[in-house]
Amino acid sequence: MPITNDVQLGRDVRIFHAELVNLYGCTVGDETRIGTFVEIQAGATIGARCKISSHSFICEGVTIEDEVFVGHGVMFTNDKHPKATTADGRPQQASDWTLQRTRVGRGASIGSNSTILCGVTIGEGASVGASAVVTRDVPPGAVVAGVPARVLSAAETAVLGDRGSAEALRKPF
Repeated sequence: MPITNDVQLGRDVRIFHAELVNLYGCTVGDETRIGTFVEIQAGATIGARCKISSHSFICEGVTIEDEVFVGHGVMFTNDKHPKATTADGRPQQASDWTLQRTRVGRGASIGSNSTILCGVTIGEGASVGASAVVTRDVPPGAVVAGVPARVLSAAETAVLGDRGSAEALRKPF
């Protein structure tokens, strides 16, 4: 699997087992770490000091801001109505669908095996629980989980105390 010549890598980017990733036409910020079996497509942007864990897929149209954690096996999408063919049966081309952009705000964390549907914003400092399916915007600092992902109730988040803010989420538990 390649890292093509059109990839823009920032300073001190660490790619574990570079022969086992697929990066093309993307931008990766300074000091970001990328695990094995990760694919980052053309037009995707990864910020500085991020951690992209193994087996994750980041497609065209996704912007991940600085200091974001992406767990193992996280999948992003970029098409609301994916199809293999058009109505008349010919293979679908780039002109046959509309790219939907997705943004992940600074300091957010996305748990392993989550799926992020296209066209959403995950707010700064938000946390997405493992295996969640994010179908709509996540407010800054929110904790979401489930299928579909929902903001956890006050009782469920009480254990986090003030850790729901972007600044607090950077502190250890």
